[in-house]
Amino acid sequence: MLLQITVFILTFLVMEFMAWFTHKYIMHGFLWVLHADHHKKDHNSWFERNDAFFIFYAVVSIGCFLLWQKGVFELGIAVGLGIFAYGVAYFIVHDIFIHQRFKLFRNANNLYAKAVRRAHKMHHKHIGKGDGECFGMLIVPFKYFKK
Repeated sequence: MLLQITVFILTFLVMEFMAWFTHKYIMHGFLWVLHADHHKKDHNSWFERNDAFFIFYAVVSIGCFLLWQKGVFELGIAVGLGIFAYGVAYFIVHDIFIHQRFKLFRNANNLYAKAVRRAHKMHHKHIGKGDGECFGMLIVPFKYFKK
């Protein structure tokens, strides 16, 4: 059980790196066509092509659950839950808190919340594929904690 909890926590932490890597090199790279509408304010749908990236990680997470269920991957439940938990955290922070796709957490005003918003605002300052910054989500560079 301790191994499962450790793997769950490590998977959650590794997912921040995966989010950064995927965002910087894939979303702002060869799959920019799916991510570009996220950087534009003029799309007329609540859904974005960018939402397809959630599907990829959901499939990986479900795959881990299935491999665990079949007895092929003993730590699959821990890895799958770690990916799932990061996805939930990402959705809450990115889609609900930052982009206000649901009108919740509007008044969160602590130091961390302000830093997350600042970093993401700097990321969206760049509307093109290149010259971006702040590609991660939950780990915010120290400079954004300063006023």
